Amino acid sequence: MAATELYTKYARVWIPDPEEVWKSAELLKDYKEGDKIIQLRLEEGKDLEYCLDPKTKELPPLRNPDILVGENDLTALSYLHEPAVLHNLKVRFIDSKLIYTYCGIVLVAINPYEQLPIYGEDIINAYSGQNMGDMDPHIFAVAEEAYKQMARDERNQSIIVSGESGAGKTVSAKYAMRYFATVSGSASEANVEEKVLASNPIMESIGNAKTTRNDNSSRFGKYIEIGFDKRYRIIGANMRTYLLEKSRVVFQAEEERNYHIFYQLCASAALPEFKTLRLGNANYFHYTKQGGSPVIDGIDDAKEMVHTRQACTLLGINDSYQMGIFRILAGLLHLGNVGFTSRDADSCTIPPKHEPLTIFCDLMGVEYQEMSHWLCHRKLATASETYIKPISKLQAINARDALAKHIYAKLFNWIVDHVNKALHSTVKQHSFIGVLDIYGFETFEINSFEQFCINYANEKLQQQFNMHVFKLEQEEYMKEQIPWTLIDFYDNQPCINLIEAKLGILDLLDEECKMPKGSDDSWAQKLYNTHLNKCALFEKPRMSNKAFIIQHFADKVEYQCEGFLEKNKDTVYEEQIKVLKSSKFKMLSELFQDEEKALSPTSATPSGRTLLSRTAVKPAKARPGQASKEHKKTVGHQFRNSLHLLMETLNATTPHYVRCIKPNDFKFPFTFDEKRAVQQLRACGVLETIRISAAGFPSRWTYQEFFSRYRVLMKQKDVLSDRKQTCKNLLEKLILDKDKYQFGKTKIFFRAGQVAYLEKIRADKLRVACIRIQKTIRGWLMRKKYLRMKKAAITIQRYVKGYQARCYAKFLRRTRAAIILQKFQRMYVVRKRYRLMRATTIVLQSLLRGYIARNKYQGMLREHKAIIIQKHMRGWLARVHYRRSLKAIVYLQCCYRRMMAKRELKKLKIEARSVERYKKLNIGMENKIMQLQRKVDEQHKDYKSLLEKLTSLETTYNTETEKLRSDVERFRMSEEEAKNATNRVHVLQEEITKLRKELHQTQSEKKTIEEWADKYKQETEQLLSELKEQNTLLKKEKEELNRRIQDQAKEMTETMEKKLVEETKQLELDLNDERLRYQNLLNEFSRLEERYDDLRDEVNLMVSIPKPGHKRTDSTHSSNESEYTFSSEITETEDLPLRMEEPSEKKAPLDMSLFLKLQKRVTELEQEKQSLQDELDRKEEQALRTKTREEEERPPMRGAELEYESLKRQELESENKKLKNELNELQKALLERSSPEVTAPGAPAYRVLLDQLTSVSEELEVRKEEVLILRSQLVSQKEAIQPKNTMTDSTILLEDVQKMKDKGEIAQAYIGLKETNRLLESQLQSQKKSHDNELEALRGEIQSLKEENNRQQQLLAQNLQLPPEARIEASLQHEITRLTNENLDLMEQLEKQDKTVRKLKKQLKVFAKKIGELEVGQMENISPGQIIDEPIRPVNIPRKEKDFQGMLEYKKDDEPKLVKNLILDLKPRGVAVNLIPGLPAYILFMCVRHADYLNDDQKVRSLLTSTINGIKKVLKKRGDDVETVSFWLSNTCRFLHCLKQYSGEEGFMKHNTPRQNEHCLTNFDLAEYRQVLSDLAIQIYQQLVRVLENILQPMIVSGMLEHETIQGVSGVKPPGLRKRTSSIADEGTYTLDSIIRQLNTFHSVMCQHGMDPELIKQVVKQTFYITGAVTLNNLLLRKDMCSWSKGMQIRYNVSQLEEWLRDKNLMNSGAKETLEPLIQAAQLLQVKKKTDEDAEAICSMCNALTTAQIVKVLNLYTPVNEFEERVSISFIRTIQMRLRDRKDSPQLLMDAKHIFPVTFPFNPSSLALETIQIPTSLGLAFISRV
Repeated sequence: MAATELYTKYARVWIPDPEEVWKSAELLKDYKEGDKIIQLRLEEGKDLEYCLDPKTKELPPLRNPDILVGENDLTALSYLHEPAVLHNLKVRFIDSKLIYTYCGIVLVAINPYEQLPIYGEDIINAYSGQNMGDMDPHIFAVAEEAYKQMARDERNQSIIVSGESGAGKTVSAKYAMRYFATVSGSASEANVEEKVLASNPIMESIGNAKTTRNDNSSRFGKYIEIGFDKRYRIIGANMRTYLLEKSRVVFQAEEERNYHIFYQLCASAALPEFKTLRLGNANYFHYTKQGGSPVIDGIDDAKEMVHTRQACTLLGINDSYQMGIFRILAGLLHLGNVGFTSRDADSCTIPPKHEPLTIFCDLMGVEYQEMSHWLCHRKLATASETYIKPISKLQAINARDALAKHIYAKLFNWIVDHVNKALHSTVKQHSFIGVLDIYGFETFEINSFEQFCINYANEKLQQQFNMHVFKLEQEEYMKEQIPWTLIDFYDNQPCINLIEAKLGILDLLDEECKMPKGSDDSWAQKLYNTHLNKCALFEKPRMSNKAFIIQHFADKVEYQCEGFLEKNKDTVYEEQIKVLKSSKFKMLSELFQDEEKALSPTSATPSGRTLLSRTAVKPAKARPGQASKEHKKTVGHQFRNSLHLLMETLNATTPHYVRCIKPNDFKFPFTFDEKRAVQQLRACGVLETIRISAAGFPSRWTYQEFFSRYRVLMKQKDVLSDRKQTCKNLLEKLILDKDKYQFGKTKIFFRAGQVAYLEKIRADKLRVACIRIQKTIRGWLMRKKYLRMKKAAITIQRYVKGYQARCYAKFLRRTRAAIILQKFQRMYVVRKRYRLMRATTIVLQSLLRGYIARNKYQGMLREHKAIIIQKHMRGWLARVHYRRSLKAIVYLQCCYRRMMAKRELKKLKIEARSVERYKKLNIGMENKIMQLQRKVDEQHKDYKSLLEKLTSLETTYNTETEKLRSDVERFRMSEEEAKNATNRVHVLQEEITKLRKELHQTQSEKKTIEEWADKYKQETEQLLSELKEQNTLLKKEKEELNRRIQDQAKEMTETMEKKLVEETKQLELDLNDERLRYQNLLNEFSRLEERYDDLRDEVNLMVSIPKPGHKRTDSTHSSNESEYTFSSEITETEDLPLRMEEPSEKKAPLDMSLFLKLQKRVTELEQEKQSLQDELDRKEEQALRTKTREEEERPPMRGAELEYESLKRQELESENKKLKNELNELQKALLERSSPEVTAPGAPAYRVLLDQLTSVSEELEVRKEEVLILRSQLVSQKEAIQPKNTMTDSTILLEDVQKMKDKGEIAQAYIGLKETNRLLESQLQSQKKSHDNELEALRGEIQSLKEENNRQQQLLAQNLQLPPEARIEASLQHEITRLTNENLDLMEQLEKQDKTVRKLKKQLKVFAKKIGELEVGQMENISPGQIIDEPIRPVNIPRKEKDFQGMLEYKKDDEPKLVKNLILDLKPRGVAVNLIPGLPAYILFMCVRHADYLNDDQKVRSLLTSTINGIKKVLKKRGDDVETVSFWLSNTCRFLHCLKQYSGEEGFMKHNTPRQNEHCLTNFDLAEYRQVLSDLAIQIYQQLVRVLENILQPMIVSGMLEHETIQGVSGVKPPGLRKRTSSIADEGTYTLDSIIRQLNTFHSVMCQHGMDPELIKQVVKQTFYITGAVTLNNLLLRKDMCSWSKGMQIRYNVSQLEEWLRDKNLMNSGAKETLEPLIQAAQLLQVKKKTDEDAEAICSMCNALTTAQIVKVLNLYTPVNEFEERVSISFIRTIQMRLRDRKDSPQLLMDAKHIFPVTFPFNPSSLALETIQIPTSLGLAFISRV
């Protein structure tokens, strides 16, 4: 197809841009042949007309599909060109935070300027052993490839790291060396990598400087050879340096610095040891102040000086040498300050006693006069004479600078030599891997001799790179049988010839240097004359005659000729060197001791970049006269030679390329500058690699991959059984031009762009298919929707019409009903109105008639009353008138008589004044008396007459009155009926008046009473309200207290449960950690033991004649060794020195330092083990003594407990009597005082009452506690009767303790855990019981309080009706009654408790009696005398089968044969299939039983020791066989269980039958051997796990990740050069079925061998953990695996593993939980990743993944199809923000090497020993049954 066919509408292209280098655009219409303008639309929406070049008519490069963007390998891109490479690198670097990318065979590394967690040991382990294309790009992958090829191909390797300053070359080289040191196993022996890292500070201080681009720029290149032995372990290293920039010593550009060491010296000048150097500030010295930037931000030169000195010490440079180095460096600083004075144009001089020169001479130990003389003069030698010629000031300054550069170069060389000495190894080097850290291509505004040499070196490296790529391509094409001549590769040999060939640039430069008056200008003219217009790669600038341009492979570079000759010569005067050689300073003379020739020109490299290297890989023999010739070589010539040697070294190795890219010049983290990146990509050859790849057939597919990818383009009839022919047929149809592809043996090769065309066809086909599917689905959905809507409409219409009909019928019914209701309503209203009117009328009539009658009656009544009133009024008026008249008359009479009396008195007074008067008076008095007497008589007569008249009047009146009365009577009688009502009314009115009066009186009284009642009521209500409030408060308080008690109890329960769970978990974790540590120690010990055995075997092989007296047979040696091992628990340390004496005499080539280290380590471990064992023994003895003491004291304790209980009962009875007496006293006190003050709060009775209540409650609590104590004692005595229930925990505890006997700390921790758990459990149960009791008590109290409250309310209501005194008395009486009832209740409770105690005591006596009988029976059954006497009885002789004791007898001499036949030569497969599981363990135990029966401790010890050693030998010999390891793990555990089951300990005997208990060991306690067997079982388990891991490891990644279990889900993307393992299942490819089959094999093997089910669960859990960890680690390191479809594959695979667990009934083994991180990672790949809700869901879902793992998966997520979307950076940042508070490990990968601590739960056997038969196939005829 034509490439122009791809330029269709909506196709995306790249167009050049001045800012972004390349910018993406989209075609707005199809391109047609001949179009000069392309209509484009940029990403920001701007339309653009792109004009094509009229000459080339080159179309803009096409953009790759989005699914290919971010690929690991750039060669996997459909379109290989500069914008595609740049964009892919940018997307990986910015979006995915991936700094490594493959470009064919090149690893591109972009400096992130940030510390990344991708260099840990877990990452190294993940990359170790992996193919380079199977993992994401990494420096470790390159290092692994180099290491693997070195071991596989037996060929030396090289890693070439290049890049400009600040790109990260040194760091990449350092990580590569770290990888070699880790995977080669040198960490414990050579530590070469650590030494190389230790050399970094000093090498950086003397070789690094600040430049405008980098604060720590390496100003030299280095090539480090890491040497390996035959086992490919690091044994040493050697460093060669190139291109040291000497000119920096004497000159620095603006904003740059000299080498760091000078500024470190100046910063440390104040140190006492540096006083003699007479240093000062860096601005004082000429060599350190020229750049004007003596300080680097964030760098403390004084601290760096400390690090430098520490590094020198580590590298073996002692303090004296260090001071010598600093002395020379300080001298150089002072030398730079030496000034010259011109005498004339051709001569100069130094002032006398010039201080800088004086200090320089003092420090260097040379004469001042000589040095000052030769700094200003030079010696010229002719054929006959020698002249001393003065030099000018400029020449003197140049000579001074040349001397300083030369001294610094020599010092640098000396330090590098010492570093190499520190890294040197005496062991012979078998192979090496070289790491080259060198400059990349350089181009600046002004380029001089330095850039020329660097670019020349890069041309050579690029040529080597091109040839290597060409070679690889050629091999690939030849392998696939494709004619490789079709490919045209670019070769830069013309450029190299231009530089180094005869009459080349370097040749002309050397020739010009030899000319007496050679100059830069003349050399430039020679270049123009020789190469201009003759070589296409050489050009002359238009505006300059002192420059030239070379077309390098990367770019055109313009070089300025000025300074080329001088830098090429680099002259140093011989006389100055001689002065330095004659120095008294020993170290200075050492620097120049190898110089025996004149040094003009010196052995320096281009323009101050000194070549410091060994001259060749294979040094040539020196020839006579060669030294003088070599001495005269120019810098360029030497550099060319050294470069040729370097290229020879590289060509002799297999190269690997790392290109470091500097993303920006400002050192911003993860910031990408496209312009700078493109410059470096062009310069470092990455784009050249792309060009070379694109020149041939860059895209390569296997036939199966091609078929899987493009199956959609085929029809069913096109698919043949032959995949190769199917692919050929398809390609012939799709691509008509056969030159665009080639068919190889296993692959199809495509030209550039063809895969893109196929992808376009595939995408179009899929798009059409998607459209058709969408069309069909949408039509189906719309039809379904239409039918559903039609059906719904009909249904709705039906229901609506029915509803309307129902509504109309309802309306009619309602209308008819409304009419009826209206009729009856109206009738009812009218009737009601009529009845109301009628009733109203009647009422009105009655009221009116009554009113008229009452008015008439009232009128008559008023008339009658008026008459009476008139009568009485008139009588009253008459009487009043009469009385007034009478009163007036009397008053007048009185007045008159008074007047007359006064007159008479005056007369009498006058008469009385004379005697005569008195006489007359007396005479007259007598007369008057007589007269008065007469008057009295007359008046008496008048009175009588008047009385008679009055009597007559009275009689008359009486008669008249009688008449009137009779008239009144008659009138009354006549008017009685008429006046009857009136009288009644009067009576009623009187009564009303009376009642009114009474009412007023009653109302006043009522008002008074009401006021009093209100007042009383208020008081009462107030009292009631107060009481109610108090009652409510009390209720609330009570409820609050109850709630609090419940909450507190609940909280306490929950807290205790949580604490219990947490503490249990923590203790379990601690225990597991301790177990893990202990098992790791065992593992380490076994490894050291194996190492020791290997070393011993090597020594035995090396020693030809062993010393007499030290020779032992194998069996004796092993038996003695094992005897010491397992009897004293010191294992092999005591015997180790004796064994070490044998090879010590003969010092064969053995690493004795390692041997002694191992010996020391073993000794330390054994001492620690012994100390722990002693401590554990001491604790066990103490526990046993305590146990025996408790057993001895148990019977007396029972009697003491009975006495204690009787005393308690008596005490309770006495306390009850006391309570009764106190109650009687209280009643008396209350009865004696009935006053209101008795119940007052301060009253004595009140206090007595409170005291009594308090004492009663306290006594009740005490009694409760005593009863609980008695109950707990009775329960414990019951438990003591049943040993089966009580010995469970102790047996488990004893078992666990004896498992960990060698570690006292672990045993103590385990014991503490058990005791704590038991204590917490008992506390929890007691607390739960007490909580339930409290709840019941509180409920009872609530009920009683309710009743009490009701009674109180009733009493209060009653008391309110009583007077105050009676009220107080009643309340007091009620309180007494209540207290009496409470006291009686307490007495009843005490009586019940007494009854319970008596009952329990009776039961206790019965149980004690039964215990005594049982103990007597057991002692009779276990009596040894009876056991010995039984066989003597004649009754038992004929019944041998029943008398068989389950023991096997063998002779002492047959023990080796027993071990050989039963252990060493036994085939597990035959035993597992034909015999009972664990048969060897049963046989060995039965032999041990017989030795125990004979009481032969030597036999027991020997047999157990031989058994253990035999198992170890078998495992060492066949340790890689799963069946063997599983078989002996099962038998070791069974042997261990037998030793426990028949040990005679109660904890283990409870599961036995009586017959099995008779078979228990009687004489020996084999607890120590049980611990040894437990340790052996742990070692076997760990070995089994390693074996299973080794078998499963190759299957996991392929089966869990790469293989498509669900075919067609994962899309196959175009592969790159680093092609990964295919996901298609070929022959030899592991699938998930392979893993499951292997798991089935493991499980069946373990089951056949009779392994304990719990142990099988632990093995399965460990296996699943390894599977999950390896899968997750690979997922985190493989970008191509992080996709939605792969997540579904993983979840399906995990579900298959879970199904396997369910089939095997292993779901409770904990294996599924180990897969949780993998499950969550798969879910993370599948969930939606857009919104904040998705982020929240992810954070809550992925709790088993760390933050680093979540972010890594999101960064790696890659769409496989065009329909998927990438994860946005903002979403990832949201996840990071939400997870920032999560505290988890920063480690990215899981520890796949982690082994869970193993436990061996006790599993007794139900098999009877006497029933076991020994098959003849085992060859154990020498064993007899006892």
